[in-house]
Amino acid sequence: MATSTRALLLLPLLLLFLLSRSLSLRADPGAAVSRIAFGSCANQSAPQPVWEAVVGFDPQVFIWLGDNVYGDNKRPFRVFGRERTVGPWRNVPRFYPSTEAELRRRYEMAKAKPGYAKLRERAQVIGTWDDHDYGLNDAGKEFGGKVTSQRLLLDFLDEAEDSSRRQQAGVYASYMFGPEGKRVKVILLDTRYHRDPLSSDGAVLGDPQWQWLERELHGPRSEITIIGSSIQVISNLSATTGPLFYVESWARFPRERERLFRLIDSSKRNGVLFISGDVHFGEISRYDCGAQYPLYDITSSGLTQSVENSVPSVFQPLMRLVALLTPTTLRVFSPNCRYKSCTYGQPNFGAIEIDWNAVPPQIKLELRDVEGNSVGGVEFPISELDPSKAHAITKQGHSYQRHCALETELPWLVRHRLALLLFGTIAVLVIAVVLLGITCLSAANIFTKKSKME
Repeated sequence: MATSTRALLLLPLLLLFLLSRSLSLRADPGAAVSRIAFGSCANQSAPQPVWEAVVGFDPQVFIWLGDNVYGDNKRPFRVFGRERTVGPWRNVPRFYPSTEAELRRRYEMAKAKPGYAKLRERAQVIGTWDDHDYGLNDAGKEFGGKVTSQRLLLDFLDEAEDSSRRQQAGVYASYMFGPEGKRVKVILLDTRYHRDPLSSDGAVLGDPQWQWLERELHGPRSEITIIGSSIQVISNLSATTGPLFYVESWARFPRERERLFRLIDSSKRNGVLFISGDVHFGEISRYDCGAQYPLYDITSSGLTQSVENSVPSVFQPLMRLVALLTPTTLRVFSPNCRYKSCTYGQPNFGAIEIDWNAVPPQIKLELRDVEGNSVGGVEFPISELDPSKAHAITKQGHSYQRHCALETELPWLVRHRLALLLFGTIAVLVIAVVLLGITCLSAANIFTKKSKME
């Protein structure tokens, strides 16, 4: 009886030991990594049910891609008055930074979310930042609070006090996971600390980060190399959405993006793909003319913020129609995507699954909804991302030219289709209202004259 009682008492300790051993194995850089999750744009003040789905995916690594918290503040839209935030006469910026204490408090709120806390127990969490956790909407190197923001982000990510990330200007970093033959390298870029203004076509990374990135791409080989960028790399969407709106992306810095593609190509590194965030919708893009094999960009945005949730539900189908009508040459269209056009406007997270045991090994890149269901994805052999086999793959019938033309190369009428549709619709409505008004006035005049005659 005493022995069985002692065994019962020891059982919880044994289970705890096994659990802690299992958790430590998941974060072990020497263990093969087969499941990686990633995401961006998580408002710390909003409900975050998506974490249950992320935990259910059971990732070994989770990657933050920016806007991990919303650390800046936003004034309301005002066209008139002392604090005009929109229009040609605005006299105050719409966004302004938080104090250090407030930004720290928001990180603490995010870290305390039960679902996220559960994820931290089960997976290694790494990440970079974007503008709102950097400290100010759309900000670049000019932002004065970036040193403080860097310290607070690294605290949030539990970065060691002696980490090189705490000594350098910027939060870029790299990680290598897995044994030889099953290696996954993760390179996280900092697209804020050294970035020039959006309209400048200047620098995105800055010279020290470019030199570091070149060393990383020419360094020890890996079967897969995931480059995390807070802003989209492949998508050239802004070329077709202006002048209605513009999104931040590498496409706004064409010389820097071309330099990035040239560096990947010259490194002869196989298995390179991009993951990104920022835009409040999910998207899968592909560019076949940046290297000797297709370059994919899987954009997951956001964990709480999404374009469809920003409008009443009755207008959400219209948002999907707009996504379908947006001229694009780089977006993937696939029956595996819920709306065929591989975009998704509801909260989502990204999922990467690697089947090392398949012959040949396979990789699956997905967007998943808050229930954990796939809403879009592509799957292919890892060998498809091998520059030495690019010619053989082309011969097998892959339509590479289909994803080579940039949106900026589209005819003017096609590129501005959305703007023309919107302004045309408004013009038709205005004309219809004017004609209706004229008709009503004419009818009223006829009625008045008839009444007088009677």
